Amino acid sequence: MTMNFEERLARYAELLVKVGVNLPQGGKLLVNAPLAAAPLVRLVARAAYRAGALDVRVNYFDEHLSLALYEEGSDDAVAYLPAWAAQEAQNMLEDGYARLAIRGDDPALLRDVNPDRVALRSKLSGQAMRAVSEAVSGMAVNWTVAAMSTPAWARAVYPDLPEQEAVSRLWDDIFKVTRADRPDPVAAWQEHIAALARRSEYLNGKQYAAVHLKSELGTDLTVGLAEGHIWQGGAEEAKNGIVGVPNLPTDEVFTMPHRERVDGWAVASKPLSVRGQVVQGIRVRFEAGRAVEVSAEQGEDTLKKLLDTDEGAARLGEIALVAASAPVAQTGTLFFNTLFDENAASHIALGRCYSTNVQHGENPEALKAAGGNDSLIHVDWMIGTPGTDVDGVTASGEREPLMRGGEWVI
Repeated sequence: MTMNFEERLARYAELLVKVGVNLPQGGKLLVNAPLAAAPLVRLVARAAYRAGALDVRVNYFDEHLSLALYEEGSDDAVAYLPAWAAQEAQNMLEDGYARLAIRGDDPALLRDVNPDRVALRSKLSGQAMRAVSEAVSGMAVNWTVAAMSTPAWARAVYPDLPEQEAVSRLWDDIFKVTRADRPDPVAAWQEHIAALARRSEYLNGKQYAAVHLKSELGTDLTVGLAEGHIWQGGAEEAKNGIVGVPNLPTDEVFTMPHRERVDGWAVASKPLSVRGQVVQGIRVRFEAGRAVEVSAEQGEDTLKKLLDTDEGAARLGEIALVAASAPVAQTGTLFFNTLFDENAASHIALGRCYSTNVQHGENPEALKAAGGNDSLIHVDWMIGTPGTDVDGVTASGEREPLMRGGEWVI
């Protein structure tokens, strides 16, 4: 049966509620979304209330207000963040609100903005929201991040198509890679989650000392892993006992690097959209865990300012493995959106680690002792290719193949 767009959108909204946040009877939901997402958000609210939600709250935002701030605002305005905003977020977190973020950003909205202003605002915002951010990444509540097609994003992805056609094409991509176009999306996700869980279980049983990645682009990187690291992928159980899927789509299995045991070259296989700008051609050499040589063909200043955010910004907080044949990669599309592009290629993340990726990670001292990294940022960038080989390295130095030509062999 062929579904029209409205039917597919409703099915997508149902998926975000039932699989993404897995909202239970009596649950509460906070949705953060762009103005253009209103039709989708209304369907999410209906799906949530059908699932027995007690309350649905929505924070709409307009990214052009940020552009106005950077272009017209004073230095004091750029540096001003009201304390009540962080407190409100903290209150909702403590009250048990699940979180759904819907993204559709213009990847190059801030391309002409002074990067110093963006870096300052980003750092201050990270400091103000640090407690909330750490609690969410530590799975204090169930949460998920999803996407919607917007004209600005669609134009960036499909610049040769008329705008409306580009928007429609991007929606088709979203429905496809999130499995929302399947006859039974929930069942399809259950099968996919089980497959990712099996892969994570295998890697957790191995407890490799490191993984080594090598690609035809020049990546030759050894990522030492944290002591007692835990591989995860697909679904995660929050501290409230609810099992959800933090990212839709997701095809990664990921874990925690040791902050002082990363060595070699990482060469980006895709552009990175960060802080409203596109950074291309990234090359970084790591030594004893720290980025010591950094360059980019485009946006190098933005990248270097990102690394200067704090001491931990130049170290890794995540290593993730993704098959080159994952659904996002099969589209053949460059999305200029990390949620999508990170699920088309193996990747690393600069900055803060996830406390759930190591045994006893909820204890800050245990997290640090295991090798976990701390930072205000967490920025994923893609290094995997269809020619990437990945080995697991044992404590005795033996190598075991995990991926060949970008595909799993385990």
